[in-house]
Amino acid sequence: MNVNKVLLVGRLVENPEVRTTPSGQSVCTLRMATNRTWTDKQGQRQTDAEFHSIVLWAKMADIASRYLQKGSIAYIEGRLQTRSWQDQAGVKKYRTEIIAENLQLGPRSEGGSSQGSSEQEQEHRREPSLQEDIPVIEEDEEIDIKDIPF
Repeated sequence: MNVNKVLLVGRLVENPEVRTTPSGQSVCTLRMATNRTWTDKQGQRQTDAEFHSIVLWAKMADIASRYLQKGSIAYIEGRLQTRSWQDQAGVKKYRTEIIAENLQLGPRSEGGSSQGSSEQEQEHRREPSLQEDIPVIEEDEEIDIKDIPF
């Protein structure tokens, strides 16, 4: 069995860059940082950042370019892919990227870019709900064990 799966939750380090291929397909590239924290042998807390290049296609590219910006939190699920090319000097170069297969937008900060815009514009920019079919349960509502889907 072979597995090529990447799961990331991190912050964008720059605004997404969207392009259109000659065939009309949207492609978006973004850079994301993830942090790793550990305690070293001396008991000191250490942090290290890793940077990832991510490629999104079609509808995911449109959503990412519309709703994500530098500093946004996002969950990316995808696969690793390495491509190669020759630079102008004839040297072969390689780049490993994450090809996104799933995107989930993180929480949006209060007072974002829609501040000061009309209510209609804010509704138009509303983040798409990624969990629309999950029922909302009020805090005081009693849960019946038969209602749990698993």
